[in-house]
Amino acid sequence: MHGAVVLGASGLVGQRLQQRLANHPMFIVRALAGSQRTAGIDPSELPWGLEGQAPSLELPPVLDVQDPGLVERLHGLGVSWAFSAVPSDVALTLEPRLVEGGIRVCSNASAYRRRSDIPLVVADVNPHHLQTRPVGSVLHACATNCTLIPLLMPYLALHRAFGVRTYTATSEQARSGAGYGLLRGEVPLTFDIPGEAEKTMGELTWIAGDLHEGTVHPSTIDGEMRCQRVDQADGHIIDVVFELSNHATQPDVEAALDAFATHPDAAGLPSAPHRPMMRVAGPIDRDRHLWADGLSFPMHVNPANDLQAGMATVVGDVRMDGPRHVRLRSLSHNTVRGAAGGVVLLAELASTRWA
Repeated sequence: MHGAVVLGASGLVGQRLQQRLANHPMFIVRALAGSQRTAGIDPSELPWGLEGQAPSLELPPVLDVQDPGLVERLHGLGVSWAFSAVPSDVALTLEPRLVEGGIRVCSNASAYRRRSDIPLVVADVNPHHLQTRPVGSVLHACATNCTLIPLLMPYLALHRAFGVRTYTATSEQARSGAGYGLLRGEVPLTFDIPGEAEKTMGELTWIAGDLHEGTVHPSTIDGEMRCQRVDQADGHIIDVVFELSNHATQPDVEAALDAFATHPDAAGLPSAPHRPMMRVAGPIDRDRHLWADGLSFPMHVNPANDLQAGMATVVGDVRMDGPRHVRLRSLSHNTVRGAAGGVVLLAELASTRWA
């Protein structure tokens, strides 16, 4: 078992990480760290915002991420892995400090995404990108933007089968994607999300890029995207039209979506879904499909134990607008697959294959 710290003790993604690591077979939480606002508080006294009860973790008081002695304190607690869910401005200085101190970092923050020397990885899609890490260095790797996942999975399936010339996408992103403030109604809901489309499209080119001599060569992918918030608690939906490079029929497209499989390097990991993407014949239903695990759509989930639940993307409303245009809707659980679950799956992969 690897001793771990969760960075971002009271945030939504930080609490998802605590939940997913509470009974994990490979990692054990030995510490939480947060801002000065939460530092020194007993973890059991932090307000819990997710479904169910907070996991029962016997931990010391929350550590201060700004503490100059943080690395030494973590080593003293037996911590060798950090799961980062802090704001990007904090991650900019905190994550390198931990790595320099010998602690492996898997991050949900955007601060180091698309850096040539820091892997950006969706573990069951592009695990080989972990090779961009400098030889012999302590692991520092990032998971992607949560909005990317429901775009990435159908894109890759169709591109591999037919080639994709371009796409036009609109997101419908849940309130939880902006954290507890918006989820709880403490801040007003605004529908446009500045900068989100650019980040998502940029990460798509990176994840889909080729790896050559330890360097990622991003793909050239033409597309348009608009990102907007909707008044739903969880789940990000992408409504997208793909223009294919080659003609296809509806059965061809459905077969390509159904055939999309987990990369062999990630198969069998505790958080890897049975399949990364599931297709439904009818429309997407947030309530029914949110916790897809790659085989089924469980309705009564314990996220602390059911690590595959919520990790599969669901595509529906698939139809052809002509022989080269595919229209579909795609759903992903944004705080599970798109955030905490993706980070934990990345760490599972790295600890078994690359650490």
